[in-house]
Amino acid sequence: MRRQVLLFISIVCLRSVFGQVSYSIPEEMTKGSLVGNIVQDLGLDLKRLKLGNAHVYSGDSREYIELNSERGVLLIKERIDREALCGDTTPCAVHFQIVLENPMEFYSVTVEITDINDNAPTFEKNEIRFIISESAVVGAKFDLERAVDSDVGTDSLQSYILKPTDNFLLKLHSQADGTKNVEMILQKPLDREKNEFISLVLTAVDGGGPQMSGTMQILITVLDANDNAPVFTQPIYKATVAENSPKGTVVTTVSASDADHGSNGRITYSIRNTLDDVRHLFAVNEHTGEVRLIGNIDYEKSQNYQINLRASDEGGLTDTCKVIVDIIDVNDNNPLIDVMSKTNVISEDIKSHTVVTIINIQDIDDGENGKVKCTINENIPFLLKSTESNFYSLVTDSELDRERASDYNITVTCSDEGVPSLSSSVTLTLQISDVNDNAPVFERSSYEAYILENNTPGLSIFTVKARDADWNQNARVSYILEDSSVNGVPVSSYVSVSADSGVIHAVRSFDYEQIKDFHFRVRAQDGGSPPLSSNVTVKILIQDQNDNPPQVLYPVQTGGSLVAEMVPRSADVGYLVTKVVAVDVDSGQNAWLSYKLQKATDRALFEVGLQNGEIRTIRQVTDKDAVKQRLTVIVEDNGQPSRSATVIVNVAVADSFPEVLSEFTDFTHDKEYNDNLTFYLVLALAVVSFLFITCLVVIISVKIYRWRQSRILYHSNLPVIPYYPPRYSDTLGTGTLQHVYNYEVCRTTDSRKSDCKFGRAGSQNVLIMDPSSTGTMQRIQNEKSILDEPDSPLEVRKMLHHTCFAIPLLQHLNKLIW
Repeated sequence: MRRQVLLFISIVCLRSVFGQVSYSIPEEMTKGSLVGNIVQDLGLDLKRLKLGNAHVYSGDSREYIELNSERGVLLIKERIDREALCGDTTPCAVHFQIVLENPMEFYSVTVEITDINDNAPTFEKNEIRFIISESAVVGAKFDLERAVDSDVGTDSLQSYILKPTDNFLLKLHSQADGTKNVEMILQKPLDREKNEFISLVLTAVDGGGPQMSGTMQILITVLDANDNAPVFTQPIYKATVAENSPKGTVVTTVSASDADHGSNGRITYSIRNTLDDVRHLFAVNEHTGEVRLIGNIDYEKSQNYQINLRASDEGGLTDTCKVIVDIIDVNDNNPLIDVMSKTNVISEDIKSHTVVTIINIQDIDDGENGKVKCTINENIPFLLKSTESNFYSLVTDSELDRERASDYNITVTCSDEGVPSLSSSVTLTLQISDVNDNAPVFERSSYEAYILENNTPGLSIFTVKARDADWNQNARVSYILEDSSVNGVPVSSYVSVSADSGVIHAVRSFDYEQIKDFHFRVRAQDGGSPPLSSNVTVKILIQDQNDNPPQVLYPVQTGGSLVAEMVPRSADVGYLVTKVVAVDVDSGQNAWLSYKLQKATDRALFEVGLQNGEIRTIRQVTDKDAVKQRLTVIVEDNGQPSRSATVIVNVAVADSFPEVLSEFTDFTHDKEYNDNLTFYLVLALAVVSFLFITCLVVIISVKIYRWRQSRILYHSNLPVIPYYPPRYSDTLGTGTLQHVYNYEVCRTTDSRKSDCKFGRAGSQNVLIMDPSSTGTMQRIQNEKSILDEPDSPLEVRKMLHHTCFAIPLLQHLNKLIW
């Protein structure tokens, strides 16, 4: 089959591209036959057809043509019968649109269906009968039933052939609607006596190739003479009737007269040479000529009808007339709304004035009844624009934001201008697809969290929370700990952040005394592409726990030395003995210290300041008060539970150093002050034994040496000059020994770290004595002059005078030897 591109392609731009193309194909093409190459003829890209979800839109009519998007061609979807599709209407065409989306475009396509000679002319009846008087004059006309050919153009009915033509010939009359009426005209008088019955054959022939035809038999009975034929009062009658008029409505009345009398003047009316649809809609009363409705007339199907009527007398003579019925349109059809787009999802980042969908409006009424205007609901970011006849474009009026509205219900209402007006409406639901245009937002601009020190690693500290206004994957938030350092150490060694929940965990156990607070940044990142993120500062504050006891700074507690605060017996009430100084490395109330006197030799003599730790006398010192006073002071913090430390303060109530010395030497036997006394005694015994053996060996050696020298001197008569070491002084002495020895005080290696210090310390004297030292009364008297100086404390550090223990033993050994 040959196809032709008849018209042209036109492009119209209304925020989308419109084009028009026409094709011409013959009817009865097989399914799958090629109609046209839409890609080539419209200048489209084959890829655009696929991505744009191209499809055929035909409104409410059947789809005879389909689009093959893979090849970009139009194909026959269903066999097309031009006669069934269009009837006698010419030209016959199928109209549809090719719709593309993203962006919305549509193209109008017209396919003209050309006729092929597939229908032969047919008569309504196989035979027709006439009764004609033999007196019928030459030229008498006899109207014949015309044939019907569904084809059009040259394939339609073209001519009639009558055989035989002895008495009659044919005459054709072309009508305004293109049809042809046929009349049989008497050309030779009839003679009943020769031929009472005449049989003729009427053949209808079309113009197709090959030529097709149909026949009808004409049977004529010849009667005696009837001189006058019926005559209509007018050849054409005109009438109007509103569509949807009820059955039985009188359209018009025709009238004819016959000059004959009797049966030859009796007239009957009938419909002739009329299409079937007219016979189904109209009927004529054969006696009165009244034309009535017998069916439902619809202006949208046909705007006018032509009825051919015949008046016949009983003598066989006839006359004809026409009745033209015009149908008045009534606004009985609501506008039809058809949305051409198949998609109901648009992206929120679509630009303003973009075509979302195209709407086709049809109202098959006529005139004002068929004029339609459409509107949409207000307060939505969309506009409805009229693009061309019967088409509206729904376009965006402003930018969309899915976070404000995720969908829109758009009601399109179309009303015609009839009276009363008819309207239709349809609701479009548009879903707004999400675009990752919102970064996660934290619930706070910054966070502060508290955690107690000495926590367990892995403890949950706090949760940061961010929300993303987007949807689905674009709103899925992950939490990331940004790289930073705290005191030169990566922050990841302090805390960790759960990527899914935002829970912050402690990685280590915190110590308030080492770090009190630190901060870091957490980034919230969504799952979009590309991802969007925001960050927030989190400050962690370490809360102190009471995990450190108070530390006493003064008085200093030494291992073996004895520290004593001197109080003169003349001290008044409130005399400041000393002050206990302590600190607590904790903070807050955990570092608030209070001082209490736990034990005392005489609790009625001293008191301790609760807040300042000052030890003062609470009464006048008397001579009855013991010289040595021992106070135990407890220092407590204010934590829960509280922690404490104790310190022992030794107080010497005396006016002179000898009195103090004599009293405090007994302190060396106190196990509480000399926990290592056993160790020192064992050590001293070992040293003394070593020195004793050494001295014994030395003395024996010296005796032997002298004995040998005396022997030599005795034999040599040399004077004896005794020799003494430089440290010895040769003085006269008394006692059992012949010489007075000067002994040197020896100290241990640790004793060189202790010095005798003389200085002022307010109005109190401090005396620290080495409990292992010994001395003579003469030495005490020599030091008394120093102690008698006012406000002069004497501090004697701990010494182990091993020699002082060894000297009495050596003296006794010397006596035995000599």
